[in-house]
Amino acid sequence: MRTFFFSVAIVAALLGATPARAQFANHSIGVSLGYMDFKRTAGLEGTPFLGIDASLYIESGFELVSLTKIMFPRSVADDKRVVGLAPSLGIRYLFMEESIRPYIGSDISYLVVLKNTTSNFVGIGPNIGVDYFVSDTVSMGLRAQYNFYIALNEKTQKSLTASAGVAAYF
Repeated sequence: MRTFFFSVAIVAALLGATPARAQFANHSIGVSLGYMDFKRTAGLEGTPFLGIDASLYIESGFELVSLTKIMFPRSVADDKRVVGLAPSLGIRYLFMEESIRPYIGSDISYLVVLKNTTSNFVGIGPNIGVDYFVSDTVSMGLRAQYNFYIALNEKTQKSLTASAGVAAYF
């Protein structure tokens, strides 16, 4: 009788087992290159940017993410290069958590443009992207984002951003 119960327990365990899944690290830091089309936000033309990004896996497919962009757009008013910084903080949902990770998310961002008169904007924007793990600790990814920036006494500004990046997980 003991053998029968043992056999039933083994069969139940085998039927209830789930497939093995790859486990990746929870933190990442990376770099990205991209293009930010300002659509004349603050009188600026579109420009390439260099980004430093980081992520922290929370739970159930959600990640906390940060992307800080530095750029040198051309000012339409005086046709000179200016410095722009755009740090952001957001959350994204991973549809899959395997070696291919498509996601959607939203960021809150801040845009400061350092020129003769400094311009400050606060924005929010949805984003979409995909990361592909080329090894257990390195991923490559593509990302697109559409931001809405607001500032006092100015119209709502819009920006389209696209980037490609590499991240190391630890």
